[in-house]
Amino acid sequence: MDNATPASAPDVIVVGASFAGAACAIAAAQRGLRVCVLERKHDPGEKLRTTGIIVKEAAERTLLNRIPARMTRRIEQVRLYAPSLRQVALAAPGYYFLTTDTPAVMRWLAGQLRAHGVDLRLGSPFTAAERDAHGWQVNGVGATRYLVGADGARSRVARRCGLGEVRQFLYGVEYEFPGATLARPEALHCFISKRYAPGYIGWIAQSPTGVQAGLALRHDPSSARMPDIDGFLLRVGQAGGLPRHLRPGHTRAGLIPCSGPVFDMARDRAILVGDAAGIVSPVTAGGIHSAWEHGWTVGRAIAAHLRDGGPPPEQVAIDAAPRFRAKRALRWAYDRLQFDWPFDLLLHSPPLRWAAEQVYFHKRAV
Repeated sequence: MDNATPASAPDVIVVGASFAGAACAIAAAQRGLRVCVLERKHDPGEKLRTTGIIVKEAAERTLLNRIPARMTRRIEQVRLYAPSLRQVALAAPGYYFLTTDTPAVMRWLAGQLRAHGVDLRLGSPFTAAERDAHGWQVNGVGATRYLVGADGARSRVARRCGLGEVRQFLYGVEYEFPGATLARPEALHCFISKRYAPGYIGWIAQSPTGVQAGLALRHDPSSARMPDIDGFLLRVGQAGGLPRHLRPGHTRAGLIPCSGPVFDMARDRAILVGDAAGIVSPVTAGGIHSAWEHGWTVGRAIAAHLRDGGPPPEQVAIDAAPRFRAKRALRWAYDRLQFDWPFDLLLHSPPLRWAAEQVYFHKRAV
């Protein structure tokens, strides 16, 4: 084991306490490392940018299977709407999603970090770090052997450490309607519309605390536009079973990586995970399961290297990152070939149904 840093120093500093950062920190702490997590927010449940929808694989095969049942709602069907608002129901035997009370889940995750002995520092933003012979010197904390950036699509760790940065994004906005109930709460309602959601979709879903309704579109920095979520909901709300005259309680908004893993995600004892590393499906924008698995693998690899002389975790992180080759190809096609009329014309056709089921229910690592 490398003992070059002071005995009291953390072995790993993780920046960001969301899914990827929490997975990395807990995995390393379980193997006996000293782990510190820096989280800029004072309350982990405030100012969220994630829908918090968890796929079956994450709900069953990760620590997330311990989320209290009151914080989740099971959804077993997807209803896909063409621009004309014609719809088709999609499902796969035994498959489901969990919508969540996301603020409560993020606070639960913070509790899990502390329960596993992680030094969680809320209200502690990452500002800067300098490389030294044995790792990194992090402002406000001190020496560490490994620095992990789990600090989102605009990662400050990536910039400060000279790592790869996410360059292509979706921009999403989501309203939460506390206490509201959909006419069909058993389904995740997804809407295709080049007018309102070029490059992505809109969605409406029942959560444990109300209704989530969101819209995302391809982000172009040279001619950025805000998603017209009010116009979108006026157009699709009745079809999706959304009660009329609702006022949103909370609004979430932010950038979502959509180009796959960044090129240079790990080097010189600095590693990126989650959104910072681009570990997000380029097509569905789903990232919780992939981010958790990658973060967990990185945490275990750091521990194996420091405690047991295992391989460099930088290479493990690179090798473990999902490539999303098929979904990156679909992203390329969707960006360039999206038209409304094929979805209106072919919504109930076997090829379109098959393609939609691959997107929503196929293995997430593709």
